[in-house]
Amino acid sequence: MEFGSFMEFHAREGRSQNADFQEAFNHIDIAEKLGLDTVWLAESHFNPSRSVLSAPLIVAAAISGKTERINIGTAVQVLPLGNPLRIAEEVATLDHLSEGRFQFGIGRSGLPGAYEGYNISYGESRERFFESLEIIQEAFTKDRFSYSGKFHQYEDVCLTPKPFQKPHPPMRVAATTSETFPLLGEMGMPIFVGVRGLTLADVSAQVKTYREALARNGHSNGSVSLRVPVHVAESTKKALENSETSFMKQFHRLGSQLGSSVGKETADSGTERSERSSRLAEIRWETIQGEKVAVGDPEKVADQLSRMIEELGLDSIAAEFNAGEDLPESIVEESLRLFCTKVKPRLSL
Repeated sequence: MEFGSFMEFHAREGRSQNADFQEAFNHIDIAEKLGLDTVWLAESHFNPSRSVLSAPLIVAAAISGKTERINIGTAVQVLPLGNPLRIAEEVATLDHLSEGRFQFGIGRSGLPGAYEGYNISYGESRERFFESLEIIQEAFTKDRFSYSGKFHQYEDVCLTPKPFQKPHPPMRVAATTSETFPLLGEMGMPIFVGVRGLTLADVSAQVKTYREALARNGHSNGSVSLRVPVHVAESTKKALENSETSFMKQFHRLGSQLGSSVGKETADSGTERSERSSRLAEIRWETIQGEKVAVGDPEKVADQLSRMIEELGLDSIAAEFNAGEDLPESIVEESLRLFCTKVKPRLSL
């Protein structure tokens, strides 16, 4: 099992953006010292009240210079928002700077806000994503290549530098919609999953279609990583008190965002979005323990995560220690410390 911290570089009201960066880098420094495996960097645009993490590859390069051991991943780099050849160049460069500690998580985002800001059609996001992925894989693995697609054209180009890791950094794709799981299984791609808008049983059924597609296509190296809100305290009572308001804020906000996107041009089913929005609006704190979040004392959190690992066949967890971004820094730090020293050892047995 690999254990990581999912990070959005949260903004806090009334303080400078530089202080937001400093809090996040302090978290990473503690994670490195405590032996956490990976820090996963989100990508967020045009949302100053929530996050300052709009350039994850630049931040990843800074992390590589400040750390020695911890792996650095994107969760996820939103491929349709950039030029895929430029992204490939930056990823390959970062792979050298980190000496092979980089993991390339990619996706297209479940919400249209960033696309609207960049004046890119979210309805094209699926096509743009898979075209960009194909270009990046060719750039990584071929000495020179040409490409003529719907959105991008290149003639006899050579990616320089080539990645440090061969043939390239580990790649992992965010899977959200039901039709994506078997498609990524056919491709043999490792995946990220979440349980925010669905039940654990629903996601387990989706993962089953992924594994069936892996088997049908002769792939034996499937991999599933779960992003999940986690809060650990010395007592379960304290953990529940600490995290309820912030964690529930995140679920209800996502429900509202999905609901507002239903009438917009998307590459997905509006019905599925509407259903997820309704479920998120109706969730209750007492019903999501061990289902959508892992909250409690170290033993309880370990038990809850063990159930998720078994149900979904996980080999990686990206713990979201400040879901909803309203937990005080000291409480997040204590949760991280308890996770690394008392939860992680129980799950590594």
